[in-house]
Amino acid sequence: MKIAVLGAGAWGTAISIVLCARHEVRLWARDPALLSAMRAARSNRRYLPGFVLPPALALTDDLASALDGTELTLAAVTTNGLRATLGQVRAAGGGAPLVWLCKGFESERAKLPHQICAEELPPAVPRAVLSGPGFAEEVARGLPAALALASTDAGFARLAARALHGGALRIYPGEDVIGVEVAGAVKNIMAIAAGVSDGLELGLSARAALMTRGLAEMTRLGVALGGRPETFMGLAGAGDLILTCTGDLSRNRRVGLAVARGTPLATALAELGHIAEGVSTAHAVARLAVELEVEMPITRAVCRVLDAPASAGAVVKELLQREQKSEY
Repeated sequence: MKIAVLGAGAWGTAISIVLCARHEVRLWARDPALLSAMRAARSNRRYLPGFVLPPALALTDDLASALDGTELTLAAVTTNGLRATLGQVRAAGGGAPLVWLCKGFESERAKLPHQICAEELPPAVPRAVLSGPGFAEEVARGLPAALALASTDAGFARLAARALHGGALRIYPGEDVIGVEVAGAVKNIMAIAAGVSDGLELGLSARAALMTRGLAEMTRLGVALGGRPETFMGLAGAGDLILTCTGDLSRNRRVGLAVARGTPLATALAELGHIAEGVSTAHAVARLAVELEVEMPITRAVCRVLDAPASAGAVVKELLQREQKSEY
């Protein structure tokens, strides 16, 4: 199968490395300077250092060339970059089925990726979301990982999952697009919170409590938006939450660790060198929760810490002093 991967960040590069063993893959980089460096080194030293790009993996900064003859397009850009990328795809005449890999809400409009796609793509284009617990570095190394792929078109979900499934990468098809998207977006916010907890040295018990209550927040918002409760118990929900709240490779957790230790947010993001989607998503989710009257105290707390990192300790105290309630 001919596959175009749009976005040469860590995840786009990793999935390209894995898929080119079984498919004809073209990786599109928006930045000509990044592409030139990747071609020269046959490695993405900026976003995924230490991995050799296979000879079979084609690299291009020409979108029309990347999309020519493509049978499946993977959008591995940020949620905030998805709308512009789809506009470029449309202008370049791309009409292949689409799978997006981003995890977040659009900052300004609080839109999920499937809503962006509905506004930017013709209705006839089959589409799906791919999400779940998978660090780019581990996937690129060929270590086992399991992800969820959801589409409202059950037939396309099975076809796309079959194309991406293979080797150590297991893909589970489903139909709950909203649930998978909300889980993938909000778990990033909870990973920032977990990083703050660990940065303040609050202990493993506190982290476990935070993750459990965070899962409740994710589920409440997802169900309010039309997702299925069971989705949040699966790979895209609990699975990805556990990974990003505990794994040292988690970008969002690393942001939380940094700000809890007194690093200004701008400095923490600059040192990270990657996009941490939880940062751009947190305020959008908090606004949406108010509109939907969904209680999300951890999300609100993360927003306050991101706005004023020095307040982390005080915000945690306020969370602990909230009125006692039943768990369910």
